[in-house]
Amino acid sequence: MLLGIVVGLVVAGLALLAVQDLTQSRHAVRRVYPLVGRLRYLVEKVGPELRQYIVTSDLEERPFNRAQRSWVYQTAKGVNSAVGFGTQQDVGRPGQFHFLPSPFPTLHDEAPDDPRPHVIGPNRPRPFVTTSRINIAPMSFGALSAAAVRALSMGAADAGCYLNTGEGGLSPYHEEGGADLVFQIGPAKYGVRTPDGQVDWARLIEIGQRPQVRAIEIKVGQGAKPGKGGILPGAKVTQEIATIRGIPVGEPSLSPNRFTEFDSVTTLIDFVERVQRSVPVPVGLKVVAGDPAFLDDLARTRAEEGRGPDYLSVDGSEGGTGAAPVSLADHMGLPLHDAIVAVDDAYRRHGVRDQITVIAAGRMITGADVAYSLALGADLVNIGRGFLFSLGCIQALRCHTNECPTGVATQSQWRQRGLVPSEKRGRVSQYARAVQEDLITVVRALGLTSPAELTREHVEVVVAIGRRMRTSDLYPYPVPAISAFERRSA
Repeated sequence: MLLGIVVGLVVAGLALLAVQDLTQSRHAVRRVYPLVGRLRYLVEKVGPELRQYIVTSDLEERPFNRAQRSWVYQTAKGVNSAVGFGTQQDVGRPGQFHFLPSPFPTLHDEAPDDPRPHVIGPNRPRPFVTTSRINIAPMSFGALSAAAVRALSMGAADAGCYLNTGEGGLSPYHEEGGADLVFQIGPAKYGVRTPDGQVDWARLIEIGQRPQVRAIEIKVGQGAKPGKGGILPGAKVTQEIATIRGIPVGEPSLSPNRFTEFDSVTTLIDFVERVQRSVPVPVGLKVVAGDPAFLDDLARTRAEEGRGPDYLSVDGSEGGTGAAPVSLADHMGLPLHDAIVAVDDAYRRHGVRDQITVIAAGRMITGADVAYSLALGADLVNIGRGFLFSLGCIQALRCHTNECPTGVATQSQWRQRGLVPSEKRGRVSQYARAVQEDLITVVRALGLTSPAELTREHVEVVVAIGRRMRTSDLYPYPVPAISAFERRSA
């Protein structure tokens, strides 16, 4: 009797859905194929997951394939990440890079780790001495959950790397783990914002004095969306996030696409100098490479006037984000490798490369990825999505929906409960150390003792089938130009 009632209710429910499909006018497939047409939306919804685990090979997916994600998962868990049988890569495919190994590699005892800490802003009152080449890229609280930020902060402290706050302001979760922090200011000035959207200089000065805050970063552009401000859906703007950022609760947070304080290289550097006068720590810019004249102007101003940022953090166009317009994510800005060369070359041409730190970010996962960026001209790298994978991210591609199934990129308390910071901190630190060890392994194989010794001479790139070029030929080092100051002095 009960079974008959249940079956009857199910049939009645299906009949109602069929009538709804036949009579509605918005969806052609459902109108022509009632009930069956609904399966299209189910398959469409779970399609990415099905392709990720069943359909595609280990090397096919974007932005990160299964082989890359698996390497992060394994190293973060501290399990064997070695490969058997041989590489799966098509080593002759154009775009592949190959390091040129030394016949006399450096012994482990001769290069046990990176012996050369890097100093950012050596002339600042509080220079930042970094002990890790690999650090955590800007990712805001709001875009990420509190649990994710706490785990990143604790893991960064354990690994001795720094954590960039992203433009969403400085939260208690960033500070909780005790890691070195880089405080980022975006065009909306979240966290150092007056009610009318101007810089709260008193608040900025207070943040810049905190011992954990080791640098201030002014975000001019972001790789995944240059020319577009940050996007935080209203569903993610909780009371806590609204308080930290200084914005209304529950409303979409749309950052302006640029600062109103500057609109030229001259006014940009004026703004940088005002921040430098306000805080004792190094002050840098986050940029996306595009017009070479912009980079040349920055370098020339440093050479001729001694003014400018203490470091440049350069984002490649393949960089990640929680939400971005597809046209900007796909087609705006230079890819990372070209961007590194453009920045490095600009400062080399003007003879002031030693006066700037270059930090690179954009789709790096392994030590080989990092080594290639350093060889092209970077001093340090920021990794974002690799660290998200270490937290358990499965590349569900739902960062912008507040429905991240792993609790990484959501403000849903229910989804966040799956991410336990005390458990994940170890995975964050183990991944950071694994990339460092992978990097120094490459360095030893080249016969070097430090990543600081990597140059474009150490790598070849496949430019066409059967044709390779050393990167020093593909991207030749520029001849330093004679500055206007030197000409006047002569």
